[in-house]
Amino acid sequence: MYGQSFWVGSEKVLSDVWPDWYDAHQVAFEAAVANGDAFTADTTILVMNIVRGSIISVLSGFLAALIAGENRRSPLILVVLLVAFGLLIVAMSWIYVPLWYHIIFTSLLIPMPIVGGKSMKFADEHLERLEKHPTIRDE
Repeated sequence: MYGQSFWVGSEKVLSDVWPDWYDAHQVAFEAAVANGDAFTADTTILVMNIVRGSIISVLSGFLAALIAGENRRSPLILVVLLVAFGLLIVAMSWIYVPLWYHIIFTSLLIPMPIVGGKSMKFADEHLERLEKHPTIRDE
């Protein structure tokens, strides 16, 4: 849910910043998928989506682990959901986007949430260490 919010929110920001480029590309892509219109994907936007998807997947894994209070099962469940949704998107957009994009984007949905979940554990351990050591202010 949070990942979807990050994705939609970042898409809105990018569309507002570059309406004649990014937004026009996304509108054309949606029209192609919905109506079978002609569409040529912009490689720069595809690479941006891979980077954005990776960042959002890490954040989603972190939040899933944080909310669940554990960092093993919740990121794995998130991976299953993200890959299932990703494969649905691949099926809908197969002919409009290059194969390299489908492979890279979908394959990154597997490790990135796990990295995010593991970073929650690292953050917890770091905070515990900080709490154990008095600061100058506390002396």
